[in-house]
Amino acid sequence: MKHLLFFTYLIGIGLYAQNDVFDPLKSKGQLFEYATFYNSGSADLSLQEVAKDSLFIGNILESENHSVGFTTDNFWVRFRLENSSENSMTYYLETARPITDKAELYLIDGNEIQTFKSGDKIPFNNRQVAHRATIFKLDLPANSIQQIYLHFNSDGETLNIPLNLYSEPLFWYTNYNQQLFLGLFYGLLFLAGVIYLFFYTSLKESAFLYYGLYVFSIAFMQAALDGFIFEFLLPSGGFLNSRAVLITALFSNFFLLKYCEHFLKIGIQLKNFKTAFYVIYTILALLFLLLFINDRTLEIAYPLSNLNGLFSLILILITLITMRFKGIDIDTYFFIGIFFLVLGLLGFVMNNLSLLPNNFYTLNSAKFGSGFEVIFLSLSMTNLIGNLRLEKEISQAEALHKSQEISQLKTFFMSNMSHELRTPINAIMGIAEHQLGNLNNKETREQFEIIKNASLSLLSNVNDIIDFEQIEKNKLELNLQNFSPSSILNQLSNNWKAEATKKGLGFNFHMNSEIPTKVNGDPERFIQIVNNVLANAVKFTKKGSVSFDVTTCQQPGDICLFSFVISDTGVGIDPENIKTIFESFSQMRSNHSREYGGIGLGLTIVKHLVELFNGTISIDSKINKGTAICIELPLKNSIKENEYVTELKTNLDALIPQHVLIVEDNKLNQMVMRKILKSFPHVSFKVVNNGQEALDALVEDIYDLILMDLQMPIMDGYEATRIIRSGVLGKLVACIPIIAVTADALQETRQKVSDLGMNDYMTKPVDKDLLLEKIISLSINKGSKHSA
Repeated sequence: MKHLLFFTYLIGIGLYAQNDVFDPLKSKGQLFEYATFYNSGSADLSLQEVAKDSLFIGNILESENHSVGFTTDNFWVRFRLENSSENSMTYYLETARPITDKAELYLIDGNEIQTFKSGDKIPFNNRQVAHRATIFKLDLPANSIQQIYLHFNSDGETLNIPLNLYSEPLFWYTNYNQQLFLGLFYGLLFLAGVIYLFFYTSLKESAFLYYGLYVFSIAFMQAALDGFIFEFLLPSGGFLNSRAVLITALFSNFFLLKYCEHFLKIGIQLKNFKTAFYVIYTILALLFLLLFINDRTLEIAYPLSNLNGLFSLILILITLITMRFKGIDIDTYFFIGIFFLVLGLLGFVMNNLSLLPNNFYTLNSAKFGSGFEVIFLSLSMTNLIGNLRLEKEISQAEALHKSQEISQLKTFFMSNMSHELRTPINAIMGIAEHQLGNLNNKETREQFEIIKNASLSLLSNVNDIIDFEQIEKNKLELNLQNFSPSSILNQLSNNWKAEATKKGLGFNFHMNSEIPTKVNGDPERFIQIVNNVLANAVKFTKKGSVSFDVTTCQQPGDICLFSFVISDTGVGIDPENIKTIFESFSQMRSNHSREYGGIGLGLTIVKHLVELFNGTISIDSKINKGTAICIELPLKNSIKENEYVTELKTNLDALIPQHVLIVEDNKLNQMVMRKILKSFPHVSFKVVNNGQEALDALVEDIYDLILMDLQMPIMDGYEATRIIRSGVLGKLVACIPIIAVTADALQETRQKVSDLGMNDYMTKPVDKDLLLEKIISLSINKGSKHSA
């Protein structure tokens, strides 16, 4: 032996390495110093063809992790090991990167040649040592010299030629430390990825999605580089495994850029930079295609992907610098995290491009950079969560404010719509009622009956829309007063009997004789319940008949239980639709809206109103055979309370003289009110057009009652009432009873006029009998106070 080196600190006593060009004065005691290499290019030579001394002379490995860059060439390495001890020795040789396609070791002992294979182009189980890295186990007999050849080849990725020789105890100790480091590294990435994908599912912020995916793609790229993908996921090697590093690298590049784009809000903060981001996205897509065309494009993809990664990092740095220059606020932790990431990936890429030497720090720079980046970007994400929470609180406050504004606008709209629709309906119905009272010609009366019924149908739809809005806000309430149920039920029966007759249907109405003369409840809602159910019965019946049966039963506490059974021989309801029949717009879902018309709110409102009355409603139906609806309403008897009022109504001459001020801006409504009041004996009146004229009239004359419209020009009824009740016009004027007569049927309006001090409230179209009853009731109360 010409030159020998004794490794006491590295591989144990008795083992020597040697070659023919080694200078012992310059030795650092590392194995690579005893090895030479040979590049056979694209020629895949046999061991016999390369076992020539002349091929290796002068080609010394330059470092402990010699790199030959991106290449598809075949490389051979040669060195000799001598075991001069009296005992056999076992050593582990770590060489090449885990992703090297082919790694073969030839051990020559005299005339005997042993061959061992590694690399990720063969199944993992065929490796000599079942380890993620490229490891060979060397059993060296006592007093022996072995000539060792190594053969490496790859598909274009960076090829490194490390030569690390470990004794068996040292190998497993080193392996343990590596596993500990890698476990910490991958555990950190996995935890961060899961956390931020969880944040995305909760907050729907794109930055969290892309960052979580980026962390996972970095983890998979490092796992491919470290050999874990081959060992655990793709142990058979093959097509996909050979491209795993590039696939995961391209995805990590893409997700990193998308994360930065969304976190930094490039589309808003730096619109011009977005083009540069999309250029790199396009390049990434093209590089991805290169992976799958052929072996030549795959070879090209390796250096291009690294260069593109370098350009991506430069773009991110330029973006951050530009934002700083423009004074755009950047999260400090994000800046630091990106700095470490760029530093780590820059070292990794430049090492792959052979711009930096091979050592522990450059080889693991991506891991160090990614680790620190995850820590600092996690802190920046914490700040982002805080900012999102603050933005959410602000947006919730704004949304609440807007919701309140919309609610107010909605209430105003519904109030205005109620007024605008009810006002002409009031005029139409008023004229129709007046003409029906004066005409004797049957044909003409029928025409006015049609006008009246059409107006009632329109009014019912208007009421349904307004009531539905009130139900949604849970503000629908009953306006309790005394009324005659029999007259209402007879009128409703007559109206729908006429409609049924026009369709050629039979209509049967039966009401028992024990029905109370007067009950206490909400007459408008009472009418609405019965009217909506009868309307449906007639509407959905093409042939046959409709039956309307009313029975009553006296119960304790002076309560009378009204039972209504409305049945028909119509289309019926199938079992599935009957489950949702009381839900809003159910008619739309059952595809009857076009055929039968209507807005599909009738039964929804009926059910809600029945529940307000503390009643019950049930339905029984068979498809194509008909439907029967049963409603029970408990109403309190009020005969004694209304004996005097009833007597007065039957004898109008007994009505206390009244001078009434009508405050109404609509000419048609003025005409209707004149006609109604002219029919009352001992009632005189004056009509004014707005609240200001009403105040002027109250100064000039004395009135017993004011019928006040609410929505009027110049001065509305609210302002006029406020002034009257303030006492500015005198104490007597301040005490005049005021009845709100309005087309606005909202509950808020009813409450508002009550709060202003109005004595009563009624909606248009004005019911003549109800108005008379209210006038009598107020005159009685006023008379009682004067007597007292």
